Amino acid sequence: MARDWLKGAKQNYDTIVIGSGLGGMTSANLLAKLGHNVLLAEHHYNLGGMATWFKRKGGHVLDISLHGFPIGMIKTFRKYWSKDMADRVIQLKNIRFDNPQFSVNTTFDRVDFTDLLENHFGIMKEVIDEFFNTVREMNFYDEIKISTRDLFERFFPGRKDVWRFLMEPITYANGSTLDDPALTYGIVFSNFMSKGVFTYQGGTDQLIKEMKHEMESNGVDIRTHCLVEKIYVEDGKVKGVRINGRDIECKTVLSNANITTTIQHLVGEEHFKPEFVDEAQKVRLNTSSCQVYMGIKRGEKIDYDGDLLFSSVADEYDTDKILAKDVTSRTFSFYHPFIRPGGNRYSIVSSTNARYEDWSNLSESEYLREKEDLIQTTLDALEKYVPDIRKVADYFEAATPATFKRYTLHPKGTSFGTKFEGLKVSRELPNQIQGLFHTGSVGIIMSGWLGAANYGVIVSNEVDKLLRSLNTEASMVVTSA
Repeated sequence: MARDWLKGAKQNYDTIVIGSGLGGMTSANLLAKLGHNVLLAEHHYNLGGMATWFKRKGGHVLDISLHGFPIGMIKTFRKYWSKDMADRVIQLKNIRFDNPQFSVNTTFDRVDFTDLLENHFGIMKEVIDEFFNTVREMNFYDEIKISTRDLFERFFPGRKDVWRFLMEPITYANGSTLDDPALTYGIVFSNFMSKGVFTYQGGTDQLIKEMKHEMESNGVDIRTHCLVEKIYVEDGKVKGVRINGRDIECKTVLSNANITTTIQHLVGEEHFKPEFVDEAQKVRLNTSSCQVYMGIKRGEKIDYDGDLLFSSVADEYDTDKILAKDVTSRTFSFYHPFIRPGGNRYSIVSSTNARYEDWSNLSESEYLREKEDLIQTTLDALEKYVPDIRKVADYFEAATPATFKRYTLHPKGTSFGTKFEGLKVSRELPNQIQGLFHTGSVGIIMSGWLGAANYGVIVSNEVDKLLRSLNTEASMVVTSA
């Protein structure tokens, strides 16, 4: 008989969290700490969503995606998870840009960026300071007025090299483009610019292990291999969900699934007001990525001391070229032994932005051939920096937007959620249906580790407020009776 992954689960919960991305796990943990009865349902066997890892023969442990985040993650870990997690956050200090327009190394913080903009690119200090101050004052409650392109034209007119320097890392962080609202650029950029880029020492496997332990200690009922198939709504209120064919009641649902999936498939558009459905249908999904994972042989090492490498052969920053299947721009993340202390192992992950459509319509043979070509062309590009990569590595694997769709169930395998308009729709859900909430990568600014976790906190507080009001109402009914 098939294993019952819901064995021992209760019939009723205060909150059911759908999906275990960083937003979902942070929400589940916080709500449990606040005293609520929480079930976390994840369809995959691993927790983490896009913040996860996999193991392969030869002792290789490989992180999914490029795990760099702002210093703000330290505060988020300390406040909403544990001090031990916060203490494991370390800075990546050697970041390199290499392209036809410039080749520079940076610590990726405001002081160093200011120095490079002034002394390498020749921008006046007053202009640099005004630019930094302008983007730092942006917040997601602001009215959208200008695009990122407009922002750059204002401060650095015609300086495509400067645009590239300022824009390329953010594109890899959240999929934003020059034509997206400047707000979506400014918030993410200023977060990084405060102190630089950080990562989690111990690797994602260690992080998720600690998160799972913390959630369990707070009482979260964690269930993997559990696919949420339906959210039940009656009289405009959440009533429960169907998981693996079993109906479970709840007062609230917090979906960490894609916003489009949540509305169209889990709930059903018939439960929302027509004008909201129209607005939701206009939400554009963001792009995805392709990744190549390279495991280095035991006993071998990488003769490259960098942490992140933004490498490109394109003449200038170009969104279409960045997304093209004929890759011109790659970000390499180098995992040195200090990332996973004690293992003395190296690995490299290459990430390229991509379009789902370029991979979804291939035949099986074409798909396998294109994946192998992706691996080989990535190795060709990497040989400039690690000439003996084909000798020192003994494991290669590629992931595409189709891969991410399979494992995350996100439409088009999107790595970066939705465009900006998705945030308003996500925030509006509880006004449409009582007890229905959403957290996840929406609006670009709520993607990445810090954005996902902090959005989980924001929404959890709203769930907590509703649950407390419902409990108060129930107490008053009992008292009056």
